[in-house]
Amino acid sequence: MKSVYFDNAATTPMREEVITAITEVMRINFGNPSSSHSFGRSSKALVENSRKMIANSLNVSAGEIIFTSGGTEADNLVLNSVVKDLGIKHIITSKIEHHAVLHTVEKLRSDFNIDVSYVDIKQNGDIDFEHLEKLLKSDAKTLVSLMHVNNEIGTILDIKRVADMCKLHNALFHSDAVQSIGHYKIDLQDVKVDFLAASAHKFHGPKGVGFAFIRKNSGLKSLIVGGEQERGLRAGTESIHNIVGIEKALQIANSNLESETHYIKGIKQYFIDKIKQAIPEVKFNGCSDSFEKSTYTLVNVCLPISPKKAAMLLFQLDLKGIACSRGSACQSGSSKKSHVLSELLNEADLNKPSIRFSFSTLNTKEEVDYVIGVLKVFNLD
Repeated sequence: MKSVYFDNAATTPMREEVITAITEVMRINFGNPSSSHSFGRSSKALVENSRKMIANSLNVSAGEIIFTSGGTEADNLVLNSVVKDLGIKHIITSKIEHHAVLHTVEKLRSDFNIDVSYVDIKQNGDIDFEHLEKLLKSDAKTLVSLMHVNNEIGTILDIKRVADMCKLHNALFHSDAVQSIGHYKIDLQDVKVDFLAASAHKFHGPKGVGFAFIRKNSGLKSLIVGGEQERGLRAGTESIHNIVGIEKALQIANSNLESETHYIKGIKQYFIDKIKQAIPEVKFNGCSDSFEKSTYTLVNVCLPISPKKAAMLLFQLDLKGIACSRGSACQSGSSKKSHVLSELLNEADLNKPSIRFSFSTLNTKEEVDYVIGVLKVFNLD
């Protein structure tokens, strides 16, 4: 049976170079980075070198990069601290954010009685900037939390525009950039976000490690208390091998960004062309067939299949060796419809199967042909 992995938005396979770097650290650099002896100092040097490399790639200072267990922890660190420690009374977000943001904001509203506003979303997944402008005129101390690239439909937010609007209205800006770091070049001296979240396993790095960018002198405090690791913002012994892994993965991603972007764009365009030919009634959710408004790494399609057949579609694709998803992997065990698509689709289309196919440099056009062939047969049955 053929095996095709088109679920790279959920996680990417680690590069061989990353695996090599991680295993070498695990074998040699076992010292605790907080220890003062030579074993500890050598481990500490690896952590700080990784921090510097990541900071340089974003054009920020090393002290503004805080290692975490991933994007969810980075989001939680920022959102909890801005309310508890910075006195934020109003959070502006959208209803199509990742649940790491949405559920955290909901809990903060319940626990601290903060005001939460949801900016209007257009049918293509763009935010309504006029509505955001109105929401920013609040007298309360405000944080805006909007993701850079949507993980289900791929819509790209103009984060520079949002950052500039926030500065104009003295609001703080947090962006979940889990789907964009490693896929887009971001200069944080030009894009004045205050806080940003990233995760290694979205760009061929290890699971269980990410980072938060926290602009200097922010006043944020730790979510996890204990020791003074990570500038006092994230207690606990650093996962040295994973930190070296995220450094290596991001280094390779940035070095190969132009060529790999071009290659993956070709895979996405080929998928779009082939599925249109095979299933002319197919619809693309949001603007996921666009390269200007949506990331080059994924498409989200609504297929003209009856609800009865739709219930078995992912199962049947899995039987054919095809890995894809209904949306966020974090919600794969839920029977609920996608909260993102629920904001965008009419009832008729919401009852049809929508599938996210996400690509990497390891995919091929031959794999696209195989997947489209399976979908065409299933659509005709």
